[in-house]
Amino acid sequence: MASATAAATAPLVMRIVASSIQIAARAGRIICDVMAKGDLGIVEKGKDDLQTEADRSAQRCIVASLERLFPNVTIIGEEGSSDLKVPEDWLVTEMNSEFLERNVCPDGLKQVKESDLVIWVDPLDGTSEYTQGFLERVTVLIGISVNDRAVGGVIHQPYFKADNGSLGRTIWGVKGIGAGGFSPKKPPTDRFIITTTRSHSNALVQSALDALSPDEVLRVGGAGYKVLQLLEGNAHAYVFASAGCKKWDTCAPEAVLEAQGGVLTDILGRHYTYGKDVSFPNACGVLGTASGTSHPDILAKLPDDVKQAMNKTH
Repeated sequence: MASATAAATAPLVMRIVASSIQIAARAGRIICDVMAKGDLGIVEKGKDDLQTEADRSAQRCIVASLERLFPNVTIIGEEGSSDLKVPEDWLVTEMNSEFLERNVCPDGLKQVKESDLVIWVDPLDGTSEYTQGFLERVTVLIGISVNDRAVGGVIHQPYFKADNGSLGRTIWGVKGIGAGGFSPKKPPTDRFIITTTRSHSNALVQSALDALSPDEVLRVGGAGYKVLQLLEGNAHAYVFASAGCKKWDTCAPEAVLEAQGGVLTDILGRHYTYGKDVSFPNACGVLGTASGTSHPDILAKLPDDVKQAMNKTH
């Protein structure tokens, strides 16, 4: 828990990140509790779009905690609003002291007001992975945008197994500070590895992959988990030439990746905007590159017909 002085004097963005670190971990425990009970309460929101009791409960925890701490900030969550009462033990009020004590807010973020901010919440990224038992790929995503741009993010893995046997880890990133909660690694220099969708592939997605001639393709679910592949040196690029994901999928991962020196844009090389009035779908796909991998070089190799097809969906 942060000291009262640190919590009171820290700039708003720093307080939101410090709170989100704690809140995401609590949501992760809720996700694990739902799985342990065995009744996932699966609902189909649409084609290949599932929702479980874990999605719903984790979002109630996150949104209610953030609303109590930051009542005037716009919060947009994947699962919509809920009128259900939130149990008191789901409400998180503390901030992460280590984050506040070890990091200095960048000058450009010191004067940010609540009206400048939007918090994007994906309470359980990788629901299909969750229901099918690929639990290490499940993440909780809390992204922070300032004046439309992703600047801060928290990625929590409830099922990450640490070397000491403990379960769960929380990664954070803030542009102008860097990232923490993990050990960044560079991808290999002797081969080119791409990560892409496991369950939402199509001809356009495959055409983009073919043009890049990777030595290996990691097909995994969840935008958060795919960006973790870039952060930890398992892949050079995240390539998804399709309109499948939404702003709450990419806000936190983009912020963490770019804080660490990587880049995340659409397939045409444009950054998404994350203001409160934007449309939710990322209509022009996703291209992410690890730190040290040339984003422009990969963009240049993508076929024109893929780019034109994506541009038409915008």
